[in-house]
Amino acid sequence: MPPENNMTSRIPAPAAGDPHAIDRSARWALLLLLASGLVWLAVGGVLELIHSIQLHTPGFLAASEWFTFGRTQAAAETALVYGWAANAGFAVALWLLGRLGGVPLRGLGLVQIGGAFWNLGVTLGLVGILTGDLTSFSLLQTPAYVQPLLLIAFAAIGAAGVLAWSGRRAGPTFAAQWYAVAALFAFPWVYSVAQTMLFALPVRGTMQAVVAAWAGQNVLSLWLGPLALAAAYYLVPKITGRTLAAYDLAAWGFGVLLFIGPWTGGRHLVGGPVPAWVPTVGIACSGLLLFHFIVVGINLRDVFRHPTRSTALRFVALGVAAYILGGLIDAGTALRGVARFVQFTYFAEAQTMLAVLGGFTLPIFGAIYFLTPRVTGKAWGSDGLIKLHLGAAGVGLLLLVGGLAGAGVKQGLELDDAGNTFAVIFDSVRPWLLVATAGVGLQLLGGVFLAVNLALQLQPESDDAAAAPKLSAEPAP
Repeated sequence: MPPENNMTSRIPAPAAGDPHAIDRSARWALLLLLASGLVWLAVGGVLELIHSIQLHTPGFLAASEWFTFGRTQAAAETALVYGWAANAGFAVALWLLGRLGGVPLRGLGLVQIGGAFWNLGVTLGLVGILTGDLTSFSLLQTPAYVQPLLLIAFAAIGAAGVLAWSGRRAGPTFAAQWYAVAALFAFPWVYSVAQTMLFALPVRGTMQAVVAAWAGQNVLSLWLGPLALAAAYYLVPKITGRTLAAYDLAAWGFGVLLFIGPWTGGRHLVGGPVPAWVPTVGIACSGLLLFHFIVVGINLRDVFRHPTRSTALRFVALGVAAYILGGLIDAGTALRGVARFVQFTYFAEAQTMLAVLGGFTLPIFGAIYFLTPRVTGKAWGSDGLIKLHLGAAGVGLLLLVGGLAGAGVKQGLELDDAGNTFAVIFDSVRPWLLVATAGVGLQLLGGVFLAVNLALQLQPESDDAAAAPKLSAEPAP
């Protein structure tokens, strides 16, 4: 491994302490979060499949008021973001902070209690949505009475992250830590501001659209994005054994995301009834944020040169590509000339799916495949299921995002022609929506492969010796 320099070792490793002890000390808390996340991934996948079918077959489950089109969309989004992404993100962030801090995690009892109440809140929110008690704000569609419970539960879980950060051993910090800590602090800030300004003390008129656009964008940019980057910044140099190409720029890229990213929400309001400066600032900041994506691409480029070294690295490679592609598309579609065609079409949903199931989910899958054998001390149950999962996740994402994007472009161009009826437009985009549905099905199947593999791994062993982690070409913990 490369020697240390005056910045950091550039190869993430605990400053001191036994990594095996650190991993095993948090076993049950992390497995609880991961198992909960996988349950929500399955629930969200089923709901997203129902929603996707309803896009091209409106009569599907039309007789059930619980599964009307608007409710299934909101329920699927909630299950995937606040069920799957939150639980898995918590687990990966806490594991990274414990490992890189060089000390066992503290407050694990709070993590388990907070996790239980978080999942209770998501369950209540999902039931509320399906019974019609939902909001109209994207990525914030849980009933208002559930959101304080989620904040309290997050505080209990986040306390372990704060303790890991404040109690870390003396020494340099790493980019993975910056992003993990930023995510833990960004979520309660964004969520509490949205809760106050949209529900507790609601602002009036078009200010609600401004606040909702700001909050929804930052759920993706300042919470889910940093969690995925924390995993990528740890795994890429750890597995490849190579220094990051421009580690000195990593801090600049992090700072740009932190201070420019929050202002990009205005891009969703191009042409809306808001002051002209609001979307203008969003457009400009979307362009400035490209610096962050360039830095990420430069620093993590080795993930594309050595993806065969590790199954985990293959997931991270796909996720980093999706993350960077999403940033480029966001900047492009923020331009007024482009937004005129793709705004309020299926293309916006394609961007959200690319961010949640691509830029976030794929690096987190890689982190799960890397950390779980080290936490449990046991190998994955089936290498074949891992390969099937990789194929299903990659092809499924391509079909899902490609189908929605194609439908969105077609829809936008045809809406621009006043001579087209909605029936004609629907017929023209339906083949694209069928492709997207196939992608959702593959995504759901991939999640099932991971859940089955985890269940196989956690089965009691027949012999006394614990199997060593067998991800190909993985370095020792």
